[in-house]
Amino acid sequence: MPVPIRRLCVALTVCCALLAGSTACGSSEKTTSTQATASTVPAAEQATPSPSTSAERQKFAKTRFVANAGLAAGATYQWIVKPWKAGKFKKGAKGRKVALVKAGLAGAFAYNRLKAAQKNAQGDPLLSKALAPLTAGIEGLKSLPAKLRKGDGDAAGSFDNIINQVKDAGKSAGAPVKDQVPSSSQLSGG
Repeated sequence: MPVPIRRLCVALTVCCALLAGSTACGSSEKTTSTQATASTVPAAEQATPSPSTSAERQKFAKTRFVANAGLAAGATYQWIVKPWKAGKFKKGAKGRKVALVKAGLAGAFAYNRLKAAQKNAQGDPLLSKALAPLTAGIEGLKSLPAKLRKGDGDAAGSFDNIINQVKDAGKSAGAPVKDQVPSSSQLSGG
């Protein structure tokens, strides 16, 4: 059974491309370990783009801080503060279990984003100084889901207070934070 000429040309072209690619990637020269290290370090540094000036690093740190803190604030307000003010966390309230599950997810998400915002703030001297006193408060947010299940009404209020303090710290450092409500998929994905 004859094979059409077009298929043969395509197969030949693909084989040649693969052969040329595999031989171009290989090297027959042997180098010493210092030469190999010296030649690979600059390539590794060029592979990960980074800002070239400290001013650019600080700008990106502020931008990332604003994005992460905004997502934490939005999740907190939407799924913790609003249900708390509506009384959904009280024992016997209609929809309490669903509200607690959403608040637990939102709390974990907000904690994750606050830790990321805290890490971003380290790139900017003003932000790092402004957030330094809030480290213990952010760490204390880990226990929010357990406190809410026990019916502690002050747990949501303390979470809201920490978020407001982070927003105030950002504002004082020139990085105002606006609430950004994450989608449900972002919330469940972390």
